[in-house]
Amino acid sequence: MANESPRGLARLLREVRACRICAVHLPHGVRPVLQAGRGARVLVAGQAPGRRVHETGVPFDDPSGDRLREWMGVSRRVFYDAEQIAILPMGFCFPGTGRTGDLPPRPECAPAWRRAILDRLPSVEITLLLGRHAIAWHLGAGGAPLAGIVRSFREHLPRFFPLPHPSPRNNAWLSKNPWFAKELLPELRRRVGRVLS
Repeated sequence: MANESPRGLARLLREVRACRICAVHLPHGVRPVLQAGRGARVLVAGQAPGRRVHETGVPFDDPSGDRLREWMGVSRRVFYDAEQIAILPMGFCFPGTGRTGDLPPRPECAPAWRRAILDRLPSVEITLLLGRHAIAWHLGAGGAPLAGIVRSFREHLPRFFPLPHPSPRNNAWLSKNPWFAKELLPELRRRVGRVLS
């Protein structure tokens, strides 16, 4: 698969953007939001687009994205360059809102598309895993406490970097875990900077 032409990825992304497999479950309609280029060296594995991202069609075009770019130490220009950074949430469409926030990613999405897209991203050196759903899919660590997985980030390097979701809803988690800003973020910025340099 690594020798496939760039047209193979472009064709697959067109198919993803035309996907309707879970349309009946999406109260706000179908709008897959993702970004990928064969040259991308960093992969951001998020959860699912929120309402604002659904409206704009731009991944992480919200306060979560502002925080994520700060965590990574990258500009908007670099972040939205698909040949540097791929952005593949676990669910490509906004799943709607529940009692405590956005609903989890639709379960149909990852099995239908994720492996095929990842196989067409041969240059990815590090994957940032944002939140439980991405961590569970990539690391198989679905039941473990998030703080423990994130705190043991060095065990998953250099390929994976587990993180909490950068949503403002996680402000309480961040304040309870001061080691995150002190120990983890400098290492994240260093590794992202090195991969992208």
